[in-house]
Amino acid sequence: MSIYKDICPIPVDQQPLNEYAQLKQLILFNWSTKPIHSFIKKLLAIFLFLTIITSSTSIIITHNEYTLFNLSNIYYSAIFATLTIKLIIIRLYLGWSYILKRLLSATVFYEESGWYDGQLWIKPSNILIQDRLVGIYQVMPIIRTLKIIFLLNTCFCILQVCLLFINYDLISCN
Repeated sequence: MSIYKDICPIPVDQQPLNEYAQLKQLILFNWSTKPIHSFIKKLLAIFLFLTIITSSTSIIITHNEYTLFNLSNIYYSAIFATLTIKLIIIRLYLGWSYILKRLLSATVFYEESGWYDGQLWIKPSNILIQDRLVGIYQVMPIIRTLKIIFLLNTCFCILQVCLLFINYDLISCN
C-alpha cells in the first residue's frame, strides 16, 4: 500500500514511510519501539540465554572436573554475551538512523529497476512535513533510547574488563 499514492514515482518498498512501517514489523526492531524497561528486559533475557548457553558449551567441550567450579567459563561467557548485545544495539542504531535520514531528508534516492538507474525525487512540502513529523516523534526517541542503552552496555563492558584485571587471580584457570 503506497502512502504517497500517485504523486510519487518511488517504488512502494523504497518509500520512507513504508520502509519505516516494514522496519517496525521486524521482531528485533519492534522490541526497540517498546518502553525502555521492556526493551532492557528483553536484552537481559538475551544476555542470560547467551551466558548460559556459552558457559554450558565450554563446560561440555573442556570436560574437566575443575571446570564446574571455575568462574572463568561463566565470566568469559558474560563478556561474550555483553559484546553480542553491543552488536545488536549497533545494528538497531544503524537501521533506525538510516530510516531517520530518509524521513528527514527533502530528497529521496531510489532505484527503479536495478543498481544502474538510480533517481532522486524531491518531496513535496506536505509529504516532507509528514515524514519529518514521523521522524522526529517516532524514530528520534528510539534512537535516543538506543544511545542510552549503548552507553549502559559500554559501562558494563568497562566494568567487566576492570574486574578481569583486578580479579585475574580469582578468575584464572590455575
